[in-house]
Amino acid sequence: MLFLVQFSLLVAIEALFCFTPLGSLPAIGPIVATLGMIPVIMTAFLLGTKAGTAMGFLAGLFSFLVWTFMPPSPISAFLFTPFYSLGEIQGNFGSLLICFVPRILVGTVAGLTYYGLRSKIRNYPAMLVASLLGSLTNTVGVMGGIWLFFGTQYASLAGQSMLAVIGLTVLTSGIPEAIVSALVAPAVCRPVQIAISRK
Repeated sequence: MLFLVQFSLLVAIEALFCFTPLGSLPAIGPIVATLGMIPVIMTAFLLGTKAGTAMGFLAGLFSFLVWTFMPPSPISAFLFTPFYSLGEIQGNFGSLLICFVPRILVGTVAGLTYYGLRSKIRNYPAMLVASLLGSLTNTVGVMGGIWLFFGTQYASLAGQSMLAVIGLTVLTSGIPEAIVSALVAPAVCRPVQIAISRK
C-alpha cells in the first residue's frame, strides 16, 4: 500500500511537470529544457530500479501526449510524435523511439547507478552521481535519436551542422537539467528515506 501511495504521488508530480509550465526551464532553440526527469530519478531512488523504469515509461507517454496535442515548439514536434509533419518531413516510428526510450532508460540508469554505488560510497554522493547520469541519459538518448533518425533534415532546419546542434543542446539544456536534477533529487529523497526508515 505504501508503495502505491508513493508511486502515485510521484506520478502526480511527473504529470505536473509534463503538462504545466512548471516543468520547463528556458532554453535556447526549439528543444525545451525539462524538469520531467527528476520524478523519474526520485522514483528509482525511493522505490527501486524497476519502479524508476516504469516511471520513465510514463514520462515518455506524457511527453508523447504533450508533443502530439499541445507541442511546446510545433517546428520540432515531428521529432517526438509520428502525427506531426513539417513540410516534407514526417514524424515516424523513430519519433516514438526518441520520445520513449531515453526516458525509460533514465529510471534504469539512475537506479542501477545508485544501487551499484551505494555499497561503495555514501548514500548522498551515490544519489548525486546517479542523478547526473540519469539526466544526461535523456539528453544523450534524445539527441542521439534525432541524429540517427532525422539528422540531415533537422540540421537543415536548424541551419547548422548536427554536431553543432547537439553541442548547443547539451550546453543549454542537458547540463542545466543534469545540475538541477543532481541538486533536487538527492535533497528531496534523502530526508524521505530517513523518515521512512525511522517509521
